[in-house]
Amino acid sequence: MISSASEPSDSNEPSEQPPDLRVCGIQRPRIFTVPARALSSAGQEAVELAASVGLELDPWQRFVLDQGLREKDDGTWAAWECAVNVPRQNGKGAIIEARQLAGLFLLDEELILHSAHELKTAMEAMRRIEELIAGSDELRPQVERVRRKAGEECIELKSGARLRFIARSKASGRGMTGDCNIMDEAMILGEDAMAALMFTMAAVPNPQIWYLGSSGIGSLSVQLGRLRRRALEGLESGDPDPSLAYFEWSINPHADECQPGCKEHDDVDDPASLLKANPAIGYRLTLEHTVNERLTVGAESFARERLGVGTYPADTADTWRIIGEDAWQALVNGRAEMGNPVAFALDTTPERSHTAICAAGRATENAVELEAAQVEVIDHRPGTGWAPERLAELVMKWQPVAVVIDEGSPAGSLIPAVRKALEEAGMDEQEIDDLLLHPKARQVAAACAQFYDAAVEQTITHLGPGPLSTALAGADKRPIGDGWAWKRRGVGVDISPLMGATFAMWGYAERKDAEPEGAPNLWI
Repeated sequence: MISSASEPSDSNEPSEQPPDLRVCGIQRPRIFTVPARALSSAGQEAVELAASVGLELDPWQRFVLDQGLREKDDGTWAAWECAVNVPRQNGKGAIIEARQLAGLFLLDEELILHSAHELKTAMEAMRRIEELIAGSDELRPQVERVRRKAGEECIELKSGARLRFIARSKASGRGMTGDCNIMDEAMILGEDAMAALMFTMAAVPNPQIWYLGSSGIGSLSVQLGRLRRRALEGLESGDPDPSLAYFEWSINPHADECQPGCKEHDDVDDPASLLKANPAIGYRLTLEHTVNERLTVGAESFARERLGVGTYPADTADTWRIIGEDAWQALVNGRAEMGNPVAFALDTTPERSHTAICAAGRATENAVELEAAQVEVIDHRPGTGWAPERLAELVMKWQPVAVVIDEGSPAGSLIPAVRKALEEAGMDEQEIDDLLLHPKARQVAAACAQFYDAAVEQTITHLGPGPLSTALAGADKRPIGDGWAWKRRGVGVDISPLMGATFAMWGYAERKDAEPEGAPNLWI
C-alpha cells in the first residue's frame, strides 16, 4: 500500500472487516494522500445528514468524506481538490449525494455544480438526490422549486442555495460561480471542459472540487492523470500536495517482465486483487459475482473495469523536458553495433521495483567505427534479485572495462551481492576492485552532463523506442553540487535505464583505453 501523508481520525478509520466477519473489500485506498495540515472535519456531520434521509454509507465512503471535508484552522478546506478513483458500481454516487446534501443543508454553499460527461448521467444523479430530499420531512420543506427545463436543471432551496446539473462542454459552467464543483465521470475530463469550470471558482472564498470516476481510459483522462501524478509525486517526496486529497482503489498488476511467482505485483485472477480494488464487496457487491465477471471478459478489460488498472496520458509539458523527443529520435541508428571495449552499469528504482543493466561502447557500422558512442539497455526487469547474477554472467562473457554502480543510489545496496556473484564466477578480490567504479557526487553530475552534451552534439546513438526512451521522456533535473543529475518526475516513472546508460557511457569514457579491441557484442 502507498501510505497516506497524514493520519486519519480515529473515529472514521475504516475497518477491514465488518463485525459479522463476512468477506469484504479493503476499505483503505491503495493510493491515498491528503494535505498535512488539517484541524477538524465536517465529514461526520455529512455522514449523519445522509443517514437521516436513508443514505447509509459504507466505511470507505465515510472515510472519504471525513478526509475530504477536513478544514484548516481558518475554516477553509484543507483540500480544495478531492479525487476518488474507484472501479464502477462500488458506490461513488453515494459520496456525491452525501457531499451535495452537506453543501445544500449544512455548509451554506450558494451554488453547487454537478457536471457529467453525458446529460443522461447528470439527470440520473438529479433524480436520485431529488428522491432523497423528497423523502425527508425535515429537508423537503426547505425546497423552493425544482427546475427540469432543458438547460436549467436545478434544485433550489428557499435559502437561495442551488444545485445545478449540467453536461460538460467547452462552454458549460461559464458564468456560474460555484462554491463546489462535482465532476462525475472524471475519467472523461479533458482540457476544454476543465477550463470552462475551473476558473468559475476564482472569486469564491472557500471553493472545493470533487472528481469522481473509475480508472483512466487513455487520452480522455487528462485531468484524472494530472491528479494522480500529483498524488504520487507527493507520496514519493514525503511532501504531500498541499491542496489535494486523492483516494484510489486499484491493484498494482504484474508487468510483462515479471517472472513466475512474482510477489511484488498483483494477479488479475487472484480473488485478493478483487478485495483490494473493490471496497464495496461485502456491502453492495459480492465476491462471487465479481469473480464470475472474469469468466465473460478478457484480462485487460477486467483489469481496467473491475481492478482499477488505468491508462493515464502524460501532459506534453511533463515529458521530454531535458532532451526533446525529436532530437532523441534523430539519434536512432538501427544498423549500428557496439564494438569493444564496453562498459556496463547497473541502476534500480528507489522502490526497487525495477532494475536495469546497461552498456556503452563505440558505435560501429559494417565494422567501421563511427564518431559516436552507443548506449543500450541490456536487461530491464522487475525487482532486484535477478540482477547480480545476470551482471556477473555478462561480465564473464564480454570482459567489460568497467562496471559502474553509484554507491549513494538505491543500487548501492546491491554492491555486496554483485561482488559475491563476480567472486563465484571466478574473479578474485583485486580483479573485482579494479572492475567496479563508484562515482562520487561530482562525477555523477559530470556523467549526466556528458550524456546531455553527447545528445546535443549528436555523438551518441541508440536503438530506438524502448525502456531508455521511456525513461528519458519521464526525466527531469535535480541540482547536485555545481551541476545537475537526472531525477524522475514522479513515483510512476522508472529512470533506471537512463541512469544505467548514463553511468555506462561515463565508465566507457573513463576506461575505454584500458583494454584491447575485441569482437562486437550481441547481448544474449
